[in-house]
Amino acid sequence: MTSPNILVVDDQPKNIKLLQILLKAEGYTVITAANGLEALEQVKACLPDLILLDIQMPKMDGFEVCRQIRADEVTRIIPIVMVTASSDRRDQKKAREAGANDFITKP
Repeated sequence: MTSPNILVVDDQPKNIKLLQILLKAEGYTVITAANGLEALEQVKACLPDLILLDIQMPKMDGFEVCRQIRADEVTRIIPIVMVTASSDRRDQKKAREAGANDFITKP
């Protein structure tokens, strides 16, 4: 049995490293991307089981990444959890409108 693949997308290397450590300790395979464009490439290449997606990133924000994943017939069912430093309710609403399944605020 293979472990689930989780794509972690964040432009801050320390955030990626922390999530890698925590998720690998639980037996997950972790794939990473540092921006929205890399995220879309990884999604197509790996078809992850779950995406942990930062909102504020260079090149393409998490909202647009989410919209593009949802627009693709092959990737639209992948669960997406937006992970961000923002606790703004408008961002939460915008994330859900973009197609996110859930929203986690970073400490």
